[in-house]
Amino acid sequence: MTTFLLSAHVVVAIIAVGPVTVAASMFAPAVRAALRDPDDARAVGVVSTLHRICNVYAAIGITVPILGFATAASMGVLGDPWLLTSIVLTGVAAGVLALAVLPGQQQLLNVIGTRAAAVSARNVAVASGLFSLLWTVVTVLMIVRPGSTTGV
Repeated sequence: MTTFLLSAHVVVAIIAVGPVTVAASMFAPAVRAALRDPDDARAVGVVSTLHRICNVYAAIGITVPILGFATAASMGVLGDPWLLTSIVLTGVAAGVLALAVLPGQQQLLNVIGTRAAAVSARNVAVASGLFSLLWTVVTVLMIVRPGSTTGV
């Protein structure tokens, strides 16, 4: 069962978190392009599509920590420091995504064509970068598992 849970956790993380991370990182440059020419339907469409990708895959990504908890319980590592750190960082990353990245993207979609969008684009870029950094650290912790004695 552990092998199945771990495999499902990793597969869903790749399929769900990967696209959110990539789309979020592409969003700010796409918004800047749309801000340069708000009448360019293609540029605005790219921004809209990236935001939709972030929303859809973020919703799917909720299953990643659920599978992670099930995997950790089956491996008996729920109290390990590397896992607790990963859980905290995952929560922070989810908070950044839900409270800064997605709402910031939506605001930018609503104001493309105004001067207010330039400042918001920078804020979304910073939040997206933080989100990506947090997921990178979580991924490394999941692979390296400092102090782990599981041998998995």
